[in-house]
Amino acid sequence: MALQELREPTYVRLAELMHGSVGLSFSVAKKPLVASRLAPRLQRLGLDSYDAYVDLISGTNDAGEFQMAVDLLTTNETYFFREPAHFDLLEAELGRLRPQRLRLWSAASSFGDEAYSLAMLLADLQQAGRIGADWSLLGTDISERVLHSAVGAVYPEDRLRHVTPERLRRYCLRGTEGSAGLVQMQARLRERVAFGQLNLCRPIEALGPFDAVFLRNVLIYFDAPTKQAVVERVLSQLRPGGLFFIGTAEGRVSGVAGLEVLAPGAFRKAAA
Repeated sequence: MALQELREPTYVRLAELMHGSVGLSFSVAKKPLVASRLAPRLQRLGLDSYDAYVDLISGTNDAGEFQMAVDLLTTNETYFFREPAHFDLLEAELGRLRPQRLRLWSAASSFGDEAYSLAMLLADLQQAGRIGADWSLLGTDISERVLHSAVGAVYPEDRLRHVTPERLRRYCLRGTEGSAGLVQMQARLRERVAFGQLNLCRPIEALGPFDAVFLRNVLIYFDAPTKQAVVERVLSQLRPGGLFFIGTAEGRVSGVAGLEVLAPGAFRKAAA
């Protein structure tokens, strides 16, 4: 069965549905990317047109397929200790302050690579006596599928290519026969990290206050007004003086007051 081309009117319908439902913004330039990401799913469902798929996910009886479409359109490459300068900055700040209690939030946690990278760092700092033993992390994402994977905490070895051999020995379990090439986070690290589903484009109930929030590589999916609203919503959960991180390629945070620039993609929330 030949798959019809994604026509512009259909793409507009899809883009409007995604923006209205979950705040995602897809420009005309992203049409080829959207088509390529959805095509295998349409073929698996036996659909020959994108119109039929938009009809399907627009219906009230198939929220599961709508969630699948969101997953396909938002899941990007991720790996441990991505953009390492942010982790270095966080380590330096925590080492200077020596807090006894810490709560961190990975607000677009995807498969959990970022959250467990942070957990490794905090565990190291605790062992060195540079922070207290009372620390925890929350990882949230809009995708149930990636959150389920994050809870299992099993990763291909290549995703840990930037993890030091010492940390691999300390915090990871390598797969045996039948699961070679896979690594699982040790239980003592997993118990420090909780995961939950969250739509950043909806009001956020009291989750914080957090000492640091990582909102990296997700703002690229939002238009300017949505981006500003998401940042303000997230910052409401960050304590005064706390650290805020976005992807270095995502530029500055426009229209949001009370942020001191520390480095590309790194900010401090103004004290109350």
